[in-house]
Amino acid sequence: MSKSLTLTPTETVACCSPLVASPLTEETAERIAPLLKAIADPVRLRLLSLVAAHDGGEACVCDLNDAFELSQPTISHHLKVLHEAGLLDRSKRGVWVYYRVHQEALSDLAALIGGGR
Repeated sequence: MSKSLTLTPTETVACCSPLVASPLTEETAERIAPLLKAIADPVRLRLLSLVAAHDGGEACVCDLNDAFELSQPTISHHLKVLHEAGLLDRSKRGVWVYYRVHQEALSDLAALIGGGR
């Protein structure tokens, strides 16, 4: 019985050639699209930036609420999407969840689009 390997969007980006080196296969493009979709939302893009720029490179959900005119559950939803895409790592401390940018995912994304050239 053969098992298929399922990669997360960030793992797919990490193993792919840059877009400028060779065309992506349909399968690869479908696996990477969720990562790009996650950062295509302006709120999520700002959240990613706010977390990355926060003191110590880590931010609590409570630190991010004031930057938006959105409810805390909505902010948490957007952070969850970024986490599930592999762009943010998270850890729970007491009642709060703290987020940190997953640097490798950002580096891999930059490499995919040819940012390392």
